[in-house]
Amino acid sequence: MQTVKMVVTGPFSSGKTEFIQTVSEIDVVATERKITSEAERIKETTTVAMDFGRITVDDNLVLYLFGTPGQKRFDFMWEILSEGMLGFIVMVDSTRPETFREARSILETFRAYAPTPYVVAANKQDLADAWSVDDMRIALRLDPKIKFLPCVALKKESVKSVLLELLYSILAEMEAGEL
Repeated sequence: MQTVKMVVTGPFSSGKTEFIQTVSEIDVVATERKITSEAERIKETTTVAMDFGRITVDDNLVLYLFGTPGQKRFDFMWEILSEGMLGFIVMVDSTRPETFREARSILETFRAYAPTPYVVAANKQDLADAWSVDDMRIALRLDPKIKFLPCVALKKESVKSVLLELLYSILAEMEAGEL
């Protein structure tokens, strides 16, 4: 049995927890806490350590999904969660351009932890005020070779397509002997 550890990261409220909950075959282990600061009152809770989910792809392959906290004050968990990862996903909220710079910084941080394959997911693409993937690519200064995928974290097929793109990249590097 092959297991693949993937990390789902991104800024606060970008959709990491929903992404994992949408596809996990087990109840997601979540470390959610109630938000007390009015400044962060975009949602009611926030991840303080990690989220954990699991997906069995087939008899030979299981994906372990680890979601990171998005708030800077919990970023000490990022390096811990990145240990042993074979790839990562950076979630970006397509409706909140004020978080794009932070998303870029998180991407660079995780690239420094491990030179593993990664994809960037433009979440909330179903909303009217979502930026287009092309405009977001420019704002995030992403190289055209980086897989930048539209996503709706609450839709299983959308989440599966993002996970498959990352999995294909991981398997290609494994076959090439790079992982």
